[in-house]
Amino acid sequence: MEQFLSYPQQWRLLAPLGLALVLCTLIGLERELAAKSAGLRTHTLVGVGSAGFMLISKYGFDDLLASPDITLDPSRVAAQIVSGIGFIGGGLIFVRRDAVRGLTTAATIWAAAAVGTACGAGLPVLAVAGTAVHYLVTRGYRPLARLVNRSSTVPRDVHLSYTDGHGVLRRVLTVCTESGFAVAGMHVDREDSAGPAGPHDPGGTRTASVTLSLTGRGALDTLSSELSELPGVLAVGVPAEEE
Repeated sequence: MEQFLSYPQQWRLLAPLGLALVLCTLIGLERELAAKSAGLRTHTLVGVGSAGFMLISKYGFDDLLASPDITLDPSRVAAQIVSGIGFIGGGLIFVRRDAVRGLTTAATIWAAAAVGTACGAGLPVLAVAGTAVHYLVTRGYRPLARLVNRSSTVPRDVHLSYTDGHGVLRRVLTVCTESGFAVAGMHVDREDSAGPAGPHDPGGTRTASVTLSLTGRGALDTLSSELSELPGVLAVGVPAEEE
């Protein structure tokens, strides 16, 4: 039977595969708790799959190395893992208006692949360290990112939809000023009207959608909550500080 096996001691390969399962489950659990599009199952499968490919690259062709005419590079599959994960990561990134979302989740997919590859390559310390760094960055860096954003003088955008013609925008600007923000610019995205006779009914309700560019050190999430409670405000959108 062993003559048909490229690597007879295959039971030894279950240990690095199991380590990849545990570590990438921890990474996926953090993303799942954060309610991201790629969560527990995706990160676990990416990590275990990467470990499996690396083990195949290292041990899957052991029987062929007995021939003096064959030379194999065990790193060739690992290089293809890096390229292949790029397709998965690219599918997680999308743009809504001028806000890019999914970058961090795509990066964690790449990190999970690196952790799984390290397990398959026989580098458990590096794999554990990579998992610890994942938690340090995704959880520990959030307060630092908020501090940097609040200290920045770069304008931040707030998307707002409201009922036009009732002084809503004036109240919105007042709330922004009272919250410590200054309006650096305003762009009208859309104006619609709709009534009983259809969208062009002159007696219908007019709605407007604008983007406010604000400067200030306040928290946009708090401002967004205050604006959404104003009468006539239909929707408030704030680009996420960390996705």
